[in-house]
Amino acid sequence: MPRRMLEVAPNRFWVVDMGSWEPNQGRLIELRVGQVGDAGPRAQTRVLLDRLDRPFGMVGAPDGRIYVAEASRVWRLAPGAPLRPDAVIDGLPADGAHPLKEIVFGGPGRLFIGVGSATDACRDAAGRQTLPCPEMSGERPRAAVYEALLAGPRQTLHSLRPFATGLRNSLALAWLPQTRTLLQGENSIDYPDAGAPPEELNLLRDGADYGWPACVGARRPARGYADPPCARTTAPLKLWPAHAAPLHALALPTEHRSPFAGQLLVAWHGHRAAGHRVVGFPLDADGVPSGAPIEWLRERPRSRGGAFAPAGVAVAMSGALLVADDRNRRILMLVRER
Repeated sequence: MPRRMLEVAPNRFWVVDMGSWEPNQGRLIELRVGQVGDAGPRAQTRVLLDRLDRPFGMVGAPDGRIYVAEASRVWRLAPGAPLRPDAVIDGLPADGAHPLKEIVFGGPGRLFIGVGSATDACRDAAGRQTLPCPEMSGERPRAAVYEALLAGPRQTLHSLRPFATGLRNSLALAWLPQTRTLLQGENSIDYPDAGAPPEELNLLRDGADYGWPACVGARRPARGYADPPCARTTAPLKLWPAHAAPLHALALPTEHRSPFAGQLLVAWHGHRAAGHRVVGFPLDADGVPSGAPIEWLRERPRSRGGAFAPAGVAVAMSGALLVADDRNRRILMLVRER
């Protein structure tokens, strides 16, 4: 189940493979890609680390080290050094419906971590939905994006605190350095309806509440909650199709040497009609995603194998787009026509 890819040297990628939803089945894999020929790129793989606990997020730090997020911890290592993971953060919640962790840097020493909710809509064992949601209480609430500050010569953890709350499952986080903006793709409550509720693109602000579990979409009451204070929550930047399931977001600067320059690329993983595709949103003069999505890659269900399910994207130094398709356990490469 490949989830993330990162080019650590030309044509050399690290791949986070979750393995399965069972603990300690994940791996860190190195993928080396040769010249692209008529039959596609020649590739070689080797396992760097195994027995990882549901790894998901992976990001390069400003100092060149690579950070990887397992269900309960974040660690780092350097691509050219002996592979000895250096623990950065331990003790993150790894139980419940949303144990996976996404990470993104917001400049040197500032790491954002998505911590998902333990339940779909904060229902207890009897099916009751109460406010305030117990998951949102205390110093370390669930359904939040955390800010970790790293300091000192070894960049050790200085502080960890909730940055934004009311976010059910933040598996798509993107930092826009030109505007110092943090974007989040929200995987909303799982209604049985095909067309509701919408997924969201949120611009995260320090201390803001984005509504989960009582509010969805354009600050509308969620099912099961009578007259919640949705007007006090922060509205989304954009609404996306229901069940699109954004699992990764990657912002590329306008000077990037690829067809995807100046776009926010998003992997829509969802199993319904809105999913199965990679889309791009042009960034406007203020660095905000705008306009209709550009559909970069889409595949219809096949007679053999499962439907295309993009979980992560990467743009290589060559300008090629790599896509992790976790349902079919493969990595696709989109290249220019020769």
